Amino acid sequence: MTRDEGTYKAQSQHAAKAETRHEGTYKAQAARAAGNTASEEKHGRQRTKMVAPPNDYLVPERDALLTPVLECRHLGIDFGGLKAVEDLNLMVGKTEIAGLIGPNGAGKTTVFNLLTKVYQPTRGTILLDGQDTAGMDTARVSREGIARTFQNIRLFDTLTVEDNVKIGLHNQVECGMWSGIFRAPRYWLSEQEFHKRALELLDVFNMADSAGDIAGSLPYGAQRRLEIVRALATNPKLLLLDEPAAGMNPVETEELMDNIVKIRDQFQIAVLLIEHDMDLVMGICEGIVVLNFGKVIAKGTPEEIQANPQVVEAYLGKQE
Repeated sequence: MTRDEGTYKAQSQHAAKAETRHEGTYKAQAARAAGNTASEEKHGRQRTKMVAPPNDYLVPERDALLTPVLECRHLGIDFGGLKAVEDLNLMVGKTEIAGLIGPNGAGKTTVFNLLTKVYQPTRGTILLDGQDTAGMDTARVSREGIARTFQNIRLFDTLTVEDNVKIGLHNQVECGMWSGIFRAPRYWLSEQEFHKRALELLDVFNMADSAGDIAGSLPYGAQRRLEIVRALATNPKLLLLDEPAAGMNPVETEELMDNIVKIRDQFQIAVLLIEHDMDLVMGICEGIVVLNFGKVIAKGTPEEIQANPQVVEAYLGKQE
């Protein structure tokens, strides 16, 4: 048995136990999410009109005539004889905020690992802004425009906040090795540009005043935000957020929702997020895909997903 296969099987065995933790949460949050329209108007967030291009997908009306930033066609991966993801078809519009949800063990993070080439697909096609990513590695995919955060925070704890963001700017370095070694003028110019850019990105999340702080000393919520800023520093076309609200209180979650919308509007990029907080998902996602046991069981707008009996069954079990 390979390490990936063993890990995935172990996760699947514990999924049923872990799901009980989310059953009551989903039921309560889904009920609250049904009344999110008034809250969205209060905070200036309005529902987006979704339209169908010449296929069976839905994208925001503003993106209908643009090449999708992401398209997955019949995507799948096997770990030995286990089909972790099977026949995934997914499209994300150029500036869409999309959600990928499902119970624990459904295969959501595996999809992110496929998109970023941590895993190579067993079958299927991934198109990034119309370009086939077959044969690309993680570094190439990052350069082409996909950035991500992780379920568990992965910062450089002993470096400053600013240095963490500068690391995300690595794919935009223009000076060579010798310029760095001998501190040539091109090196100092790059350092000044990166310092300015890092502070601009930190200011998006109101973190510029913390630029000199050690990343590991930040509160949990601030570390989450810093990880998003570092991902933005890579200049992505598509930002993947893996449970960005995990561990945040309601006030921090509301602020995060506003910041995700701000990122989309200010940087004109798409966001695909995995999240168990249904208030967040239903509050800002324009299109949602639901996975269960590696297969898509539903696609649609937040209102359609809330009313879908297959989604309710996936989270709460079959009603007798």
